[in-house]
Amino acid sequence: MFDIIWKGIIIGICVSAPMGPIGVLCIQRTLNRGKYYGIATGLGATASDLLYAIVTGYGMSFVVDFLQLHKFAIQIAGSILVLAFGFYLSRSNPVRQLSKTSEAKESYMQDFVTSFALTVTNPVIIFLFMALYARFSFIAASTQFGQAVIGFSSILVGACIWWFFLTSIVNVFRNKFNVRGLRWVNIITGSIIMIIAVIGVIMTLAGDEFIH
Repeated sequence: MFDIIWKGIIIGICVSAPMGPIGVLCIQRTLNRGKYYGIATGLGATASDLLYAIVTGYGMSFVVDFLQLHKFAIQIAGSILVLAFGFYLSRSNPVRQLSKTSEAKESYMQDFVTSFALTVTNPVIIFLFMALYARFSFIAASTQFGQAVIGFSSILVGACIWWFFLTSIVNVFRNKFNVRGLRWVNIITGSIIMIIAVIGVIMTLAGDEFIH
């Protein structure tokens, strides 16, 4: 039992830790609006990753066939969505964001949903899950339901550990930024996300995989 727990936690961290557009977005939102907005962003990505973790464990052959058939279109569409979001972010006004933070109670959910939407458009993450499952001899279709629940829950815990760690570290530096500094954070963050999106398109056209 302990074996499947620690393996799940490690897999959750390994899937969440790569600093792609969601990681950059999490940092930006933490700096702009605070730790809990960054956590909401991370949890949105975690929800998407958990969905793909379950699909990988129980529908591996079907999913692989579907992705192989539609991978090009899915990756291009996902990269375009990330590119558009990066452009929007680079043009956003931190003063307006800060005022919205005090007015809109639903902004946590908005951050969660946008993060989920950006992550779920990159189903190639399934291939990373497949590699990690094989490496750690993790969940398979024959795994008992109770063990599978514990395993998937452990992945969730591992991902949450990473996002809480990242936002806590970034939040330490939050007070060192004024509004002008936050504006530059938005520009730089949006630019990085757009660059990542362009790289994603190039890698897709070159036939390589692109993980968030």
